[in-house]
Amino acid sequence: MNTSEVELAVGGMTCASCSARIEKKLNRMEGVTASVNLATEKAKVSYAAGVEVADLVATVEKLGYSAREIVPPRPEAPGGPGASADPAGRPTTADLTEADRLLRRLLVSAALALPVVVLAMVPALQFTYWQWLSLTLAAPVVVWGGLPFHRAALLNARHGAATMDTLVSLGTLAAFGWSLWALFLGTAGEPGMRHGFDLTVRRTDGSSAIYLEVAAGVVTFILLGRYLEARSKRKAGAALRALLELGAKDVTVLRHGTEKNVLVSELMTGDRFLVRPGEKIATDGRVVEGASAVDASMLTGESVPVDVTAGDTVTGATVNVGGRLVVEATRVGADTQLARMARLVEDAQNGKAAAQRLADRISGVFVPVVIALAVATLGFWLGNGVGASAAFTAAVAVLIIACPCALGLATPTALMVGTGRGAQLGILIKGPEVLESTKRVDTIVLDKTGTVTTGKMTLHEVYAAQGTGEKELLRLAGALEHASEHPVARAVAAGAARRSGLDVADLPAPERFENVPGAGVRGTVDGHAVLAGSARLLAEAGVTGLDALADARERAEAAGRTVVLVAWDGVARGLLAVADAVKDTSAEAVRELRRLGLTPVLLTGDHRAVAETVARAVDIGTVYADVLPEDKADVVRRLRAEGRVVAMVGDGVNDAAALATADLGLAMGTGTDAAIEASDLTLVRGDLRTAADAIRLSRRTLATIKGNLFWAFGYNVAALPLAAAGLLNPMIAGAAMACSSVFVVTNSLRLRSFT
Repeated sequence: MNTSEVELAVGGMTCASCSARIEKKLNRMEGVTASVNLATEKAKVSYAAGVEVADLVATVEKLGYSAREIVPPRPEAPGGPGASADPAGRPTTADLTEADRLLRRLLVSAALALPVVVLAMVPALQFTYWQWLSLTLAAPVVVWGGLPFHRAALLNARHGAATMDTLVSLGTLAAFGWSLWALFLGTAGEPGMRHGFDLTVRRTDGSSAIYLEVAAGVVTFILLGRYLEARSKRKAGAALRALLELGAKDVTVLRHGTEKNVLVSELMTGDRFLVRPGEKIATDGRVVEGASAVDASMLTGESVPVDVTAGDTVTGATVNVGGRLVVEATRVGADTQLARMARLVEDAQNGKAAAQRLADRISGVFVPVVIALAVATLGFWLGNGVGASAAFTAAVAVLIIACPCALGLATPTALMVGTGRGAQLGILIKGPEVLESTKRVDTIVLDKTGTVTTGKMTLHEVYAAQGTGEKELLRLAGALEHASEHPVARAVAAGAARRSGLDVADLPAPERFENVPGAGVRGTVDGHAVLAGSARLLAEAGVTGLDALADARERAEAAGRTVVLVAWDGVARGLLAVADAVKDTSAEAVRELRRLGLTPVLLTGDHRAVAETVARAVDIGTVYADVLPEDKADVVRRLRAEGRVVAMVGDGVNDAAALATADLGLAMGTGTDAAIEASDLTLVRGDLRTAADAIRLSRRTLATIKGNLFWAFGYNVAALPLAAAGLLNPMIAGAAMACSSVFVVTNSLRLRSFT
């Protein structure tokens, strides 16, 4: 059967039950298979012939949610046709707008609710007619501030579902409605009415009790939680946007013998285009003219630039660091390696299970039970003839005491304190959905370049031939290499100057300097004809004495070093070994990760010899080397298929898909935007030891959230039997809710002492 695929941007989902309902309805359509992701607010749908996209959109809209087809992203020049929307198909300001709306609603509600709560809880401030001022202030909070909850509750009710929004809406409206009855039809509106401190448990008809502080306070606290959630919510399209922006925006095309500057989106297969030194290669292609070195580290993670000449293939978004190249485009648009990596990141993010927030999981059972208990309480007391007033008081008390005041603070306060402490330690946690993975992680995959190593070439070893002084070798080789722009040459020059106690600028200037593409450099330094580069370059120049350096060269290459042979006046004088240096803290970081019960794995696009040298230096036993960028995510999938719960630490664009595929992604803050946006945790300092701190802090924060949720529900559940028995004094209800809130906040503040 021929099937097509489409992605829909879905709006209006507030909890896991919303995404589950949409997914269930779509999958009931004939020939349709759908997966709805709450975190990314997208539905990925496969559908058979005969089904139209409009039918899928209509099905979602019938459930009360919005839906529209996502237009696949493509690279555009700034301000081009695709500039107004992010790769997820939503306006780029959508999340900000939602957070701004919640913040405005929160600030207004908090300003109005604070006097209401203070007046209710401090009898000394209860002046004549204070209750009517409380009503005036509380009404807009309950009606306008709580509008998002009332809308969601109504929507869920129309489809026979109940969520935490249902409980918030019912509880606040019941408290507010009962307060109106008590004020207008009971005795609560009389001049001089006071809320006393009678904390005894006794039956009351409630005609003199108002619950305005409960109604306004609950709305404000829940708004606070929603705002914090909206602010920290992951923007699903950010990693894709970072990937697409990595590519070149325009390109110099050679057509009919003339150079023409066009947008990359106008480039066609077979076009020949010019790449000058320092420019990004516009698209995947084959070199037809010129020779240079290409820095592909942003895409492949390989630390050494690759020398290319006519006939070699090059990848779009890599940087030409050497000479002038003419390239023939072989793949453009969605077929390029960059575009394929963008799709990998998107698929990995969509493939993650929707975050099942703990509160929603509990509320799936708690909410219907509370509502049923309230109805049963009303029916029981009416049936026992205690009167409608007392029966309704007991039923409303059930809803009020169950209303999740502390629950609105349980996750956001712990997350706020935990993330604040994390920021002080150089750890950025992206949201509550991240924390659950940290407890279960048992394997941690470490990208090599830029994560375990510095990502910069460094001079490691100097071997001088017999009769040659090391200082002289460094001075002449460093002077010659200083004239080259090649990254290996820069490492040699910097290392030579440092070991000689000189500044790079103090090295002598070479004469008759020549760069030999793909081989090395030659020139005259202090009257000596100096060569530095590959064995082939020196052999072709007729240099003698190479055999004396053979053993040292083999040892250096076996250790994964890049070897630069140096000769002058026709004789080989020594060699310099260059490599990406292991960070000083990496070995200690690996030990700390092992103490947390994690098995470290090294993953890299570099050669096996290089990878195994680094692995030995930091005591990692399992190594995956020579891994292509698109295969890094496959390595993570294989490990997960073995039953492991995998964390991934990386810093490059090439790591973005693997970071998104892993159960937990940690990006080094010194890395690319794509890696950071695809990850769950960002390690600002670029120190691998922070990864262990991040996992410990995340586990501690998750434990705090679970403790908060337990006590938030515990206070309510313990008082439910009293409420159902009609024995709950309004002040006891208020005190219980205040205690639960205070406990939750205090418990969260303990995270500030994390070290």
